[in-house]
Amino acid sequence: MTLSLLRTPPNRPGTVSFVGGGPGDPGLLTLRAARLLAEADAVVVDILDRTEMLHRHARPDVQIIDGGRDVDGTPLGRAARAKSVVAAASDGSRVVRIIDGDSTTFSSIVEEVTACRKSGIDIEIVPGVPIATAVPAYAGVPIAPGGFTSAVHVVYANDHGRGALTPGADTHADAVVVLGASGGLGDAARRLITHEGWSPGTPAMLITNGTTLAQVSQVLSLGQVADLVEATDGPTTLVVGSAVAHHNTLSWFETRPLFGWRVLLPRTKEQAESLVERLSEFGASAEVVPTISVEAPRTPQHMDKAVRGLVTGRYEWVGFTSVNAVRSVRERLEALGLDARAFSGLKVAAVGGVTAEALRDWGIEPDLIPTTEQSARGLLVDWPEYDEQLDPINRVLLPRADIATETLVAGLGELGWEVDDVTAYRTVRAAPPPAPLRDAIKSGSFDAVLFTSSSTVRNLVGIAGKPHPSTVVACIGPNTAKTAEEHGLRVDVLAATPDAMALADALADYGAGLRQAAVEAGEEPTRPSQRRAAQRRRAR
Repeated sequence: MTLSLLRTPPNRPGTVSFVGGGPGDPGLLTLRAARLLAEADAVVVDILDRTEMLHRHARPDVQIIDGGRDVDGTPLGRAARAKSVVAAASDGSRVVRIIDGDSTTFSSIVEEVTACRKSGIDIEIVPGVPIATAVPAYAGVPIAPGGFTSAVHVVYANDHGRGALTPGADTHADAVVVLGASGGLGDAARRLITHEGWSPGTPAMLITNGTTLAQVSQVLSLGQVADLVEATDGPTTLVVGSAVAHHNTLSWFETRPLFGWRVLLPRTKEQAESLVERLSEFGASAEVVPTISVEAPRTPQHMDKAVRGLVTGRYEWVGFTSVNAVRSVRERLEALGLDARAFSGLKVAAVGGVTAEALRDWGIEPDLIPTTEQSARGLLVDWPEYDEQLDPINRVLLPRADIATETLVAGLGELGWEVDDVTAYRTVRAAPPPAPLRDAIKSGSFDAVLFTSSSTVRNLVGIAGKPHPSTVVACIGPNTAKTAEEHGLRVDVLAATPDAMALADALADYGAGLRQAAVEAGEEPTRPSQRRAAQRRRAR
């Protein structure tokens, strides 16, 4: 055997998947692209912000590489971008190269793939949703409606403002979509008028931050584009032609009931995830401000005794009234080397859907979830009475917060059950949020605040101050509303049932009512924070 056979072969280069990331909305991603992101060791991003997309699909430890700009903020050329992609995969990593829009449209994919091939790196190309079609669609503009449009031109205006339209080009289409930097868009608009014969009065639309919750659509004439496009803030798409006339009929994204609303959620991030998603479906962006911090109980011996009781058969039922209770019990069991099998033979109750999902994530299917309101009272409505003939054990374990009310304990006692009410965790007031956020809360920069318990009211006011009177206050139930009013807040919205999703729905109904009232009055719909800003300007 020769020495060369004993040597370790060099590392094999990794792979690069060129993925179309779509126009901005993280939901506009193909299933294949989502799978590749979940498996990626490194992700090379383009110009658009992909923070939310990566949060949804990528591993927390994934390496993020800026493929759009150098460390000093200088835009990267195509050669430099290709070099960074090759470098990311040279150590054997699985790399996803996110290209804005579609992966093969107005991109540097040819140069990057060529560089990968020369380095022996395997590649894959995954198409994406094109910016040229998706952004107009989110603005209610069908660039090629069947039976009405004979031709559509998609052109790119480059960063130097020269534009891609040239004299003599056949641009007399029913619609022209122009992508690129704002200076290039203005130049393209001028060329359409001066070189291609388009009328300055031709309908046009500027769409900024398309497909995101920051989207702004401006309907104007072609002759106005060059002067107004410079004032846009963010990636902008220009649409020119008769298709713009469909905007009033087909607009759907910006007419969502809470579109553009900035909503404050005084909850922990874990508790707020489903609520944040629900609000985004209505067009709102939610900001989570934790008002409590969850800590271990001061006397953990009580929890240890309860856990031993689970295993030895002390209980007939275990009732979970929060996600934090599920998490605390799970952590204690796992610290003792136990898992969900400790609940074998036990009946498990969950106060609501979110708590039930936390149990299912653990492999436990709840036996009881309230069919009426998701609260302690709702649990008591459906909780069966103790029957000594049917129930071999008459004891219930309630692992709860140190500040939990006695409603459930007292009610179960009336039903004939013995209750071990054990402190599974303590809730303490969180640290105050940063000063800019406190100022935003008190100055009316938020359009709405959602309170999901009396403690969230007390704690938010304690750590950040009272929300401004212009901020819409939405409460999950009468008790929370009463606490808000005691703190000098005007309650505008009350959930139909004490459930977080119902609270989001109620706020959406309120927002829809405000929008409808403005439309009927012939006014432009405005958000509560915009009305406050207008009042400040008038006061000056």
